[in-house]
Amino acid sequence: MWPAALTGKSFPFGSIQPGGAVRRAMFALLAFLTVFAGIDCQPVCAAETIKTLDYKMAGDATHMRIVMNFDKEPEPKWFLLRSPHRLVVDLPDATLAIDAKDLKPRGLIKSVRYGPSGEGASRLIVTSKGPFNVEKVDILKNEDGSGYRLVADIAAASEREFDAALAIQAETTGSTTPKTDRLGKIAHRGDRPFTIVLDPGHGGIDGGAEGLNGTVEKTVTLAFAKELQAKLASNSAYKVVLTREGDEFLRLDDRVRIARQQEADLFISIHADTIRLKGIRGATVYTVSDKASDADAQALADRENLSDQLAGVDVAEEDHAVSDILVDLIRRETHGFSTRFARSLVGELSPTVGMINNPHRSAGFRVLKAPDVPSVLVELGYLSNPEDEEQLRSADWREKAATSISKAVAAFVAERGATGG
Repeated sequence: MWPAALTGKSFPFGSIQPGGAVRRAMFALLAFLTVFAGIDCQPVCAAETIKTLDYKMAGDATHMRIVMNFDKEPEPKWFLLRSPHRLVVDLPDATLAIDAKDLKPRGLIKSVRYGPSGEGASRLIVTSKGPFNVEKVDILKNEDGSGYRLVADIAAASEREFDAALAIQAETTGSTTPKTDRLGKIAHRGDRPFTIVLDPGHGGIDGGAEGLNGTVEKTVTLAFAKELQAKLASNSAYKVVLTREGDEFLRLDDRVRIARQQEADLFISIHADTIRLKGIRGATVYTVSDKASDADAQALADRENLSDQLAGVDVAEEDHAVSDILVDLIRRETHGFSTRFARSLVGELSPTVGMINNPHRSAGFRVLKAPDVPSVLVELGYLSNPEDEEQLRSADWREKAATSISKAVAAFVAERGATGG
């Protein structure tokens, strides 16, 4: 039993005091503790500094994963900042030493900075290309037992979703922040306008296909997208955004990122390809699928998916596997909406614009893979066919095609409104 001097007990006046032997033992113990207290106990008493072993980033413009390895278990706290959109990770009792080449911007991440932030602490600041969601920040013990790793997953999101996360953050503190509802956009549109993102295919160094008379795909797709934008924007219930406004190169995943950050309710990618058989002509509407509907659809998807590599971009195919049942449900619902819009689009285009046989097809187009945005790719025609090329250059034909697509959009919006989607 510890004496009162160590337990904090007091001996009030008139109470029984310890005897002489006990008192001498107490004085001896106190003397020892006094000497011990003068010894430099920094290695024992102070928190040991945690060291970074490495830092890695992987992903694309829609999803990124950050992994940091430490020799001991860190206790990070993270929060969000805007203007620009940033993830800030504070690491008490940790020193960061990161190879500069590992900080090279890529995918969704625009820049990474780090440095000390007070006595013994460090701060990591990750700046994004736009709004994002933090899907998770986990601390995991390495399987081989050599330290711990911090794993942070972020995904492109809309300003509304980022603002919602900031609002939650303002009310809570700690090492974790509640997730925003990933079904929110599909389940609740609120008072937002119906947002349509039009994606003129190719651009910049990637010209796309070239017609028999010199028509370049990137020029045709931009001209048509602007005409369709003007027609759709005449309806005040719509917000219409182009992925590119001029002759600029965009990565495929950047096109998807723009759609997600705009919180698009519909994504329409516009193309005008060539085909080996010059006699084939007509428009085609594509949706995404793991297995192509036919060999021509697979060949087209392969060509379009090469866009990044043709422009000199090193593409590492990321495995964004379905992480849980909720995401799988979102994908299934989104695919259903995409298919319904594709069918409506074929129905509106068929009477006014020449269509290919079996005009609704599918393949693994990377540009259509946003899990939560209904998406289609429209091939307006084939530049390898002289009649299609002439039509694509015709203002009258483009006006008819844009009108048909606008009608399909209106039908889709009406259907979504009727079903509460």
